[in-house]
Amino acid sequence: MTQKLVRWMVVASVAMSTGAGAAEVHINCQNTLEDAARTNAAIAGSKAGDLIRIHGTCLVNQTIVLLGDRSYLGDSRTGTVIRQADKADLPALVASDSWNNNAPATGRPVRIAHLTLDGNRANNSGTSNLVIRSWLTVIEDVVSRNAPVDGIRLTNLAKDGKTGLTSTQVNGRISNCFIDRSGANGIHVLDTGNAVTDWDLLDCWIAGSGESAVEMNNAAGWKVQGNHVYGVQRHGIYAHRCWGTTIADNYVEDFGRAGGENNKWYGIACTVQGGAGSVIRDNKVFRFGAKPGPGNFVYIGVPRVNSGTGVLSVVNNVIRGAGMAGDTGISYEVGGSAGLQVVSANNNVQAVNQPRTVGEKVTLVNPY
Repeated sequence: MTQKLVRWMVVASVAMSTGAGAAEVHINCQNTLEDAARTNAAIAGSKAGDLIRIHGTCLVNQTIVLLGDRSYLGDSRTGTVIRQADKADLPALVASDSWNNNAPATGRPVRIAHLTLDGNRANNSGTSNLVIRSWLTVIEDVVSRNAPVDGIRLTNLAKDGKTGLTSTQVNGRISNCFIDRSGANGIHVLDTGNAVTDWDLLDCWIAGSGESAVEMNNAAGWKVQGNHVYGVQRHGIYAHRCWGTTIADNYVEDFGRAGGENNKWYGIACTVQGGAGSVIRDNKVFRFGAKPGPGNFVYIGVPRVNSGTGVLSVVNNVIRGAGMAGDTGISYEVGGSAGLQVVSANNNVQAVNQPRTVGEKVTLVNPY
């Protein structure tokens, strides 16, 4: 049976078309300070399963709150821009409802795609552009630029900074995004518990981060693959708590631009949990354009094993150093844990002061 299609306008800027099932909600931004309230009202009036379509430039002075079980789509990276108004100083430009509501449970799945988030860093402080606290969530073809803090943050903590999740936040994907000029981290996994695991970070460009390109408090079950990072002041990819983790096919063009005599910066770092093994393979880690100066630069490293005996394979990576005294190609350290068993093979390490350092309780395992 052909369903009847009904259309109407709300405040001359929000159109909805509905049938018997899911609806399309159209939000036409006007680049005025009324855009945020209008957008949040339209989202609040939507239903599970609806497709929220956002058009034009939205000037935002309140956090856009994403209800779960909905898709949020723009027209294109240039056709839809959500921009923070001057002096709004929001903690998040766009965020999951569970984060905004200080809920103890994980938010329902969302999809956000085909738009730009502009934190207007020059005229704001304290803002992360996209804060997600929802599981089974997809973030794709999104540009994040000029975030005062993090470009994209996944977190187990709510807006109040105290309420942690009582459930998990798993099975999400970030892909084909461009994260540019974040004040802190391009991608930040902020997990004080053990909730934000088993995601994919795929085929993204992350540039100009004031701190690290990718900073992960919890990398368990993650796949970090095919990303290109550059213009990084601190670490390229720093993954804590690697457990069943894959870090592969990434291009770290440079890292550690902040330098500093007492600082140690990593192109790719993985602190390891005992138990399930992890893999670092087929990455390209360079430090092009490095300027003479103090600092310790480890291109691929294990800073420590967090518990038990870690298991890791580091294979088929290409490292091209800057030829400086502080450059170490590959470094394996254990710390106070039982040990590290690592296959370290077929890595091409060039132009570094120390090709490889191996700490105590590290066992180099011959490949079969």
